Amino acid sequence: MAIVPEEIEGYAQAHTTPPSELPRRLAEETRATLRSPQMLTGTIEGRFLEFLVYATGARRVLELGTYSGYSAISMAAALPAEGRIDTCEVDEQHAEVASRYIEEAGLSDRITIHLGPALETLARLEGEFDFVFIDADKENYVNYYEAVLPRLTERGLIAADNTLWSGRVLDGSDDSEGTLAIRAFNEHVRGDERVVSVMLTVRDGVTLIRRA
Repeated sequence: MAIVPEEIEGYAQAHTTPPSELPRRLAEETRATLRSPQMLTGTIEGRFLEFLVYATGARRVLELGTYSGYSAISMAAALPAEGRIDTCEVDEQHAEVASRYIEEAGLSDRITIHLGPALETLARLEGEFDFVFIDADKENYVNYYEAVLPRLTERGLIAADNTLWSGRVLDGSDDSEGTLAIRAFNEHVRGDERVVSVMLTVRDGVTLIRRA
């Protein structure tokens, strides 16, 4: 899903601090056993998310779309002592893999997996979030954004994944549901005067959003 040339992506990954043994095993199992292994966060984006949590000092993190747990484990590495992550996943198989590795990593007291539709989980969760990572079904991106924006802390940050959608956002002939949803989300954010955003060419495109 990388949108930069493969050799540049490879060079960047080779010059990024590699993951420890547990995330490497998690990545291997994900590629071998789960559907859509291209959804795996991977080394570069995993470190990027870790850096965002570290730089913001986020204590309460919300993730929409756990998949196999790589991103949650990556972000947990940068949490302060009292920090925690709530992560939402609708697929039981994904949640099982994530739960197993989170427990092995000794992070079960810091990462809570909520199984079920993310919007329903969000309605049950209380309080505000310092950092939100949106990486779930693309058709609900605008709904997720609108649900979490009012619940950001004063210096809270949203990171939305896949916003360049393997470059298909530029393909005017592509009217698939996912492409239309990502285009709609990108335009929605761009036109929202409540926020300031920057779209980055990290992996498949990551948009960072904060309140204006």
